[in-house]
Amino acid sequence: MAKHRRPGPPNQPPRAVPRVDAESPLAAYNKRRRPPMDIYRRHRPVQEGAGHLRPDEPRVLEEWDGFAYEVVGTAPDLATAQEWQGSSV
Repeated sequence: MAKHRRPGPPNQPPRAVPRVDAESPLAAYNKRRRPPMDIYRRHRPVQEGAGHLRPDEPRVLEEWDGFAYEVVGTAPDLATAQEWQGSSV
């Protein structure tokens, strides 16, 4: 019996994996350098926990640098952090 593939949740972006160029010697390396879930910018609450419950608390802003998320600043509240996350990299 074959396995069935189900599409992901409708509220998440598709996890489209770029094709690997067989002639490129760095293809496997470049694949490993992609961020988890292809999210290059993210924000986290300063005081840990569920950030959506405390929208007025400050946020830590993080960007993917090719190996790990790096702290690049702070935002005073959730709305400002979401605006930063949605802006172009």
